[in-house]
Amino acid sequence: MIFFLADNQDITRIGLTHLLMSMFLDNKEVSDKAGLIEQLKNATQSDEAAVILDYTLFDINDADELLILCLRFPSVRWILFCDDLSVDFIRRVVASTSMVSVVMKGSPLNEIRDSIKAAVAHQRYICQQTAELLIAPAAVPEERVNLTKTETEILKDIALGLTTKEIAERRFSSFHTVNTHRKNIFRKLNVNNAHEATKYALRAGLVDAAEYYI
Repeated sequence: MIFFLADNQDITRIGLTHLLMSMFLDNKEVSDKAGLIEQLKNATQSDEAAVILDYTLFDINDADELLILCLRFPSVRWILFCDDLSVDFIRRVVASTSMVSVVMKGSPLNEIRDSIKAAVAHQRYICQQTAELLIAPAAVPEERVNLTKTETEILKDIALGLTTKEIAERRFSSFHTVNTHRKNIFRKLNVNNAHEATKYALRAGLVDAAEYYI
């Protein structure tokens, strides 16, 4: 089986490559959705394939698009290797297909390794943290989302399509600082990526629909 690393963080790709090599598994890096689809087209003609995907950082718009990819490549196993996934998103994906596993980036190494072994064995894997989220009572949603002034400004930049690096340069901040704000925004809005955050912000009037677009 070949594993495709769909993650835009260098340190994560390096770590996953080292782990996969220690397990004698082949892997390739992909940088965007188009490249991933092309690689899967070629791989699934002759080999088994799995994708380790950071959904929150990769250019997949929403759960619908991810599920479409699962249908398009029915033999491919998917490992969502992310932080800050919403419970509703996880529930929907897990209920819709058995081809998707979920493991958090903060999970212990043995869980990350077990998720890879499960993919090789054609099994689904759900890490302990995710399992606990799924069985926890549903939280009562807050009526109002309170973003700080800085978070609102960064959300507006996200709505304009700026990358984390571009926002950091514009604000004379570090990549790490802006990325932390980005994660906090996604958590507060209960969304998983920039596309969903922008849609939410437009619906809620947090950004001006006349100025910003999806």
